[in-house]
Amino acid sequence: METLAVLFLTGLVVGYFVLAGCDIGLGMLMPYLARTPADRQRTVSAIAPYFLGSEVWLVGAVGVLAGLFPELKSEVIVQLWPVLTALLAGWLLRDAGLWFRGRVDAAAWRHVWDTAITAGSWLLAVCWGLVVGGLLAGGAPRGPFALLCAAVVVSLFALRGAAFGAERLVPAPGTEPPGPWGAPPAVAVRGVAVARRSGPAVNTAVNTAECADVAGQVTRVLARVALAGTVLAAGAALLPGAAAVDRPQAAVAAAVVVAAAAGATAGLSGPRLSRHTSAVAIGVPPLLVATAVELPVVAAPAGTLALVAFALAPMVPVMVAGQVWLYRMLRRPAPVSGFFA
Repeated sequence: METLAVLFLTGLVVGYFVLAGCDIGLGMLMPYLARTPADRQRTVSAIAPYFLGSEVWLVGAVGVLAGLFPELKSEVIVQLWPVLTALLAGWLLRDAGLWFRGRVDAAAWRHVWDTAITAGSWLLAVCWGLVVGGLLAGGAPRGPFALLCAAVVVSLFALRGAAFGAERLVPAPGTEPPGPWGAPPAVAVRGVAVARRSGPAVNTAVNTAECADVAGQVTRVLARVALAGTVLAAGAALLPGAAAVDRPQAAVAAAVVVAAAAGATAGLSGPRLSRHTSAVAIGVPPLLVATAVELPVVAAPAGTLALVAFALAPMVPVMVAGQVWLYRMLRRPAPVSGFFA
């Protein structure tokens, strides 16, 4: 029963990382991908309301941690309370930006909350990286190994967001503006849409898919950063006292998976593969902590475990089915405006 409880908690955290990586990573990259007010509106529409569904997994994981693993909860809070406090602040800041951005139709107001979305997203990614690095290092996230692990997690969040943006920021079918004089829809070439020849003139129009194009291109860069960070972190783990890994085989296997996913994404086919490789890579860090580190997972009493097994665990397939449906529904192009934009 205790093993099932550990698997339950690990699955919830992995699910959160994979799903929340989309909105956290896209929020991190918003200043780079969205240069115009219309682009920023579409980016916020792409993030929301996706983040509401992904946070269900985090709430569930916190509840399971508090209810089933009191010793682990106490150790994590004692060792990482400054990081967890900053994480909570980033969570509130990012969510406040998403909720308040569209409440006032003023450029200055939107700029303030766009900044909050980006800052909160970066704070979330950095804090999650420090949590992973601290747990792998056996204490506070200090030292080269812990900081390199944190940097890898941050790059994986950004990679996941870029892969998500490459899907969500493409223009909806039929929304591409025609060129002047009723010319056919533009064809994108290197960020500039060049219209087909119509008579003696060559017409140009703005490439409405530029955000998605840039997001697809940056996946390769971010994958190379993650690959380099993984190699450096693996080297730093060999330093005396750097890592508190109790099962080195699991740690090596996790590093190989991340390196393979990042390596596949770093090539010429990276943008095409990034939707899957980024999900695999971002799901590895919490799985690494659960399998490679001997955490104090003395479970709650048998009655509590039985309650979770028979009352709450059957809801997990419902959550998974709902998230799959939500993800497939939101893979379509984001609207220009919406409730949050």
